[in-house]
Amino acid sequence: MKKVLALISLFLSIVFLSGCRSPNSDNNTINGNDDQKNPSSPVLKIEDYYPIKENVKYVYEGMGNEYASYDVYIDYTSDDKVQQRVNNGGTVMARVIKLKDGKLTRLLSREEAYYRENLLNEKGGEEEILLMEPLEKGTTWTLKDSRVRTITNISADITTPSGKYKAIEVVTEGSNDKVTDYYAKNVGLVKSIFTSGKDEITSSLSKIEENVSLVERISFFYPNINDNKIYYQIKELSFKTNDITRQVLEEAYKGTVNKNLGKVFSQNTKINSLYLNKDNTVYIDLNSAFLTEMNAGSGYESMILQSIANTFGKYYNSQKVILTIDNKLYESGHIAMKKGESIDVRYQDAIEVK
Repeated sequence: MKKVLALISLFLSIVFLSGCRSPNSDNNTINGNDDQKNPSSPVLKIEDYYPIKENVKYVYEGMGNEYASYDVYIDYTSDDKVQQRVNNGGTVMARVIKLKDGKLTRLLSREEAYYRENLLNEKGGEEEILLMEPLEKGTTWTLKDSRVRTITNISADITTPSGKYKAIEVVTEGSNDKVTDYYAKNVGLVKSIFTSGKDEITSSLSKIEENVSLVERISFFYPNINDNKIYYQIKELSFKTNDITRQVLEEAYKGTVNKNLGKVFSQNTKINSLYLNKDNTVYIDLNSAFLTEMNAGSGYESMILQSIANTFGKYYNSQKVILTIDNKLYESGHIAMKKGESIDVRYQDAIEVK
């Protein structure tokens, strides 16, 4: 049993590139391969073997482990970075990868990232070179954890459920395991093989879906002044690559559910900022229209604020929400919040509206 758990842990950390490296480790060490350069051969570029595309879903079929199958959505992109959403059925991981200066580098990998948040400029402190130029057989570099990564073939014949490819083969050798990754031109990663002793786990590209949106089921909470209870409705929201999450949530929250439930966001309410802080508290800043267009007594206003806390707290899986108005402390005719004062998330007794 211990061996199985160890294999699962290694697979998640290596194949999905989620493991954190020690901040005290040495940097990636690079060994060139000048002896095998051929002036007559075309120069291979990283960008050709790991294209940055928007609104694409990559589906990988796994063998040897229940978490070897996974899907990859593209949440955000920039000129030289891509933020991927990796879902293997056990967890959702946010992964940021950079293509620059002849290197494909993983900058950040964050587990339990069920919410959408732009992390392209976040510093993860765990950089790891996945692929680097020259894309030639023999190019070798050493990772921070002392594993050695080598390009062993630049034209390997690989067959996956999505088709046949000529791929660059990259082998990563550890003390007790080996990972072999295959990158195909104009596609990206098409296959990964993890081996440890007699055990083998594979993930192979099954299909690529173009013009795909990420669809999330999100709970929105609303007050009912007639029975003093909180209700919620689950809405399916679609996100394209580079959609701003707060704007999509804001628009969805402006709609009414039925005549018995009160409106939370008025038509002119805007979310100025929305994020999950490192203290696991959600910070949401609304514009002044939220207050000026609210027509509620103290009890009803409290229910509206509780609905907001439940909606955004649940989305970020947080227990506390701090609400401000135009970057100032929340203050209405009935309620005034102190600096650092939060609203506890409480939705256990909320009633679903079908």
